[in-house]
Amino acid sequence: MRIIPASDSSLLVEFGTTIAPEFHERVLALFRALMAENEGRIRNLHPAYASLLIDFDPLRMSHAELSSQVQGLIAAAPETTHAPARTVTIPVCYEADLGPDLADVAALDSISVDDVIRLHTSATYLVYFLGFSPGFAYLGGLDEKLRTPRLATPRKHVVAGSVGIAGEQTGVYPIDSAGGWRLLGRTPLRMFDPIADPPSRLQPGDHVRFTAISRSEFEHTENV
Repeated sequence: MRIIPASDSSLLVEFGTTIAPEFHERVLALFRALMAENEGRIRNLHPAYASLLIDFDPLRMSHAELSSQVQGLIAAAPETTHAPARTVTIPVCYEADLGPDLADVAALDSISVDDVIRLHTSATYLVYFLGFSPGFAYLGGLDEKLRTPRLATPRKHVVAGSVGIAGEQTGVYPIDSAGGWRLLGRTPLRMFDPIADPPSRLQPGDHVRFTAISRSEFEHTENV
């Protein structure tokens, strides 16, 4: 583990350098411990795959003070949270017009389109963190056979609900945005609602399963 000043008002706590559940368990343990502390001098927490960025008020707290607090919490807490994971099932329609890169992914990986869908829906994914856009959850656990590079040129517009893959990750675009991930399909679920509590359907530490649905099912449950 390393504790590094990241700026004049932030501290980075690194537990590892790779995407691995055991590192992320430690990230979540520290994240939850700091949330429970309800420390008014800490302004924001940003969990990632194997690190936690802590933004604090430099007029009320120093790097040394925060580092000491972090070390105390880590020493007092178990290395894993042992919190029961919530499993969220996300329905996806894998039609060609909703997943414009589905055939290309199959060709790149030398498998059939049906195999792409089967592999994508057979895994259980872990939500590592939210980023890029409000409610965008980075999911790890993609089958090695599906790991393909992102598009060379990102799309200027990706419709909310689009399900994509990039490298060893998969995810759902929660709002209309630009994006360079390869799109396999689309979910009818609303992944981000600014007036909901919490606004994001997915949270760090959740487990996610994708299930294939028909076009009619997609149309009858859109924007739920």
